[in-house]
Amino acid sequence: MSLKWMPREHEMKNHSRYGAEHWGTEAPCTVYEKKPLKDPKGNVIPGLYNAWIRLNNPAQYNSYTTEMVKGVIAGFENASTDRTVVAVIFTGTGPYAFCTGGNTREYSEYYSMRPEEYGAYMELFNNMVDSILMCKKPVICRVNGMRVAGGQEIGTACDLSIASDLAILGQAGPRHGSAPVGGASDFLPFYLSIEDAMWSCISCEMWSAYKMWRKGLISKCVPVLKDEKGQWVRNPQVITDTYVNDGDLVYGEFKAGDEFKKGREWVNNKLKNNEYDFTLLDAEVEKICWTFANLFPGCLMMSIDGIRNKKKYFWDQTKNPNRHWLAANMMGEAFLGFGAFNTKKITGADTIDFIKYRQNIAEGKLVDEAFFEEVLGKPQSK
Repeated sequence: MSLKWMPREHEMKNHSRYGAEHWGTEAPCTVYEKKPLKDPKGNVIPGLYNAWIRLNNPAQYNSYTTEMVKGVIAGFENASTDRTVVAVIFTGTGPYAFCTGGNTREYSEYYSMRPEEYGAYMELFNNMVDSILMCKKPVICRVNGMRVAGGQEIGTACDLSIASDLAILGQAGPRHGSAPVGGASDFLPFYLSIEDAMWSCISCEMWSAYKMWRKGLISKCVPVLKDEKGQWVRNPQVITDTYVNDGDLVYGEFKAGDEFKKGREWVNNKLKNNEYDFTLLDAEVEKICWTFANLFPGCLMMSIDGIRNKKKYFWDQTKNPNRHWLAANMMGEAFLGFGAFNTKKITGADTIDFIKYRQNIAEGKLVDEAFFEEVLGKPQSK
């Protein structure tokens, strides 16, 4: 059948909803960049790209400010409708952190005691998670370092995660005045056992990338450090040999005592001198993107959405009530938790006195300024 009757002359439509007003290059900001798609030999494929969305606030472990949240939304929205983009890579600047969640200083100094303002902020946060779950391109979380708290939540909204083996992953909410209801309580039960998801959400323990790989949260973790001979070295802080100790598999657990301290010192010296190499991490990302490029895009996205919808169902059920609870919580426990963390350099403690807090509650004390003063840390004498 001839297709000559179909119109051929046309002007390409622009479906982008945002310009570049929410992106930048000077920290803190969100960086949006299109990088050429490459084949397995490293050859650039003309006209096709991967969109890189990078949280750029390394001085504060890539915590996202309000403006950075807008940049993430803009990045995913534009990548979603950009016909030249094959996949989206969500990452952070530097070797220390992918993202540690919301900017604690902003939370403490602006949003505390302003529940309506924080509710508006959480609306933006919800839109950020929505923009990931609704992106019509596959999304890879390139975990270049710590993925903690809200960082873990936006990371688990992504389709696949490839991590530096120096990364640690976990939640921080109940220790610092919040709850992991920005996605973790919805998404983690799909990745982990229900008890592992429970413990990760409430304990605020940090687990290594190897442990999270073993438990199924991430697809792969790779070394980013080399020894003096130029050989790749797996994270020396973590047990990476598979063996059984009293019936328990300990692969991925942190080492103990002096062995851990020695490994941490070596890692810290390497990172301090910028002696890290993301070659293997980026190679794994490129490999996945090349796989995506060699699939029918419509069939690929239908398949991805079929999996995403399981996460999205529970997220959609809870995001609005959670938004309201988080806003109201800024009048109490969040005020204390974020305030304690924000003033740790003054008080020497990044948490409140939890026992005193519980004792005051048991005595039925009013939750007022006097109550807050009793449980918050006191300035250290010079």
